[in-house]
Amino acid sequence: MGDLSLVYPLARGTGPLISVLAAILFLGEHPSLLALMGTLFIAIGVFLLLGNPANYVKRNASQPVLFAVLTGVFIASYTLWDKYSVSTINVPPVLMYWGATVGQAFLLLPYALKNREEIVHQWITKRLSIIGVAILCPLSYILVLTAMVFTPVSYVAPAREVSILIGAIMGARFLAEDDVKLRITAATVILAGLACLSIG
Repeated sequence: MGDLSLVYPLARGTGPLISVLAAILFLGEHPSLLALMGTLFIAIGVFLLLGNPANYVKRNASQPVLFAVLTGVFIASYTLWDKYSVSTINVPPVLMYWGATVGQAFLLLPYALKNREEIVHQWITKRLSIIGVAILCPLSYILVLTAMVFTPVSYVAPAREVSILIGAIMGARFLAEDDVKLRITAATVILAGLACLSIG
């Protein structure tokens, strides 16, 4: 529906931006000046990424932009909840992720039963990729949860968004998407903001 180099940076960039603001308002965190400058960089990068709103209306891209921002809101919501869970009520990160995985398994069970032939086919043809995702995805977020045990969420949330620049470059290079220079520039500004937040 929307270009990867537009939707992915926008979704992943707005997530930590909202997380930082919510952490200040609701968790009583006090980011440094450098961290706040990083938040400003993210806002500028998102603005650059969107460009002229009239163009998105003409190209029927308003809906992808809306869904990308909504995704950012959900990213911020689960990030704040995860921070509260592992640092305030002291849920161990591995147990936290295990519970989420079990919940996802129950939610997806009806779909899996209905499409079991397709699932078997995917397992036979893409087994190594499936195993790789099954190991790396949980491991990466367990590390994020572990960091949030002793680090403010206003620092951890932005640090994990280095994939923004990669997403923009992949969309431009491999999917031949439009406005390449603008989107890579915007993604780079967002990445600079994330770096400021992480260092600050």
